[in-house]
Amino acid sequence: MIRHVVSWKMAAQDAAERAEHAAEVARRLASLEGVVPSLRSLSVGVNVAYPDTNADVALVADFDDIEALEAYQVHPAHQDVAAYVRSVVASRAAVDFEV
Repeated sequence: MIRHVVSWKMAAQDAAERAEHAAEVARRLASLEGVVPSLRSLSVGVNVAYPDTNADVALVADFDDIEALEAYQVHPAHQDVAAYVRSVVASRAAVDFEV
């Protein structure tokens, strides 16, 4: 199994706007569960502590293998979410590892 972990820092400087964008990113990512067939499990959340140093949103998703992760990456529903995410984030960090 492959675990896909991603975190994002929102681009907005205004705290209220940043929170709004983070909540929308989390909502859109969560909507992929049950839509993308290769996605085995998904957990997504908005940061609740240390906003100056932590990322604003994090995702943990599990896939059977690298091929399933790659199928997720190109799935049209994921592509739609990714387009929105790219429009509101300043930075992204990710790691994919075997579990």
